[in-house]
Amino acid sequence: MHAFFIQMKSNFIIFNSRDQLLRIDLQEIVYFEGDGNLTYIVTPNKIKGTVSMNLSKMEEFLALQYGEKASIFFRLGKRFIINTSYIYSIHVAKQTLILSDYHNFTFQLPVSKEALRKMKELLISKKV
Repeated sequence: MHAFFIQMKSNFIIFNSRDQLLRIDLQEIVYFEGDGNLTYIVTPNKIKGTVSMNLSKMEEFLALQYGEKASIFFRLGKRFIINTSYIYSIHVAKQTLILSDYHNFTFQLPVSKEALRKMKELLISKKV
């Protein structure tokens, strides 16, 4: 998806380009995954939307446009921004984070030990 604009409609993010429109409920985003200048947006039904924006720009956009609503998202390492509402398990030694809704989906993400330790500490101290 190239040359897009973004707008916020209540709880939806809309990414609009010449050829495609993505309309995604903010609460239904499980995680964002960065890959160079692309960001994949992953939802519970395992569909991946793609936008031409690096993960740092996506992080800035979320904070700027959504303010307090964006606090459900947390940058985890270089590759991911996760929805903290879906954290099920952090396994530091295995370098895995499991995101799940406890019923319909489970995602296992490879994350560095350092990033997982930081996430675990923040969860324990209730800062996330």
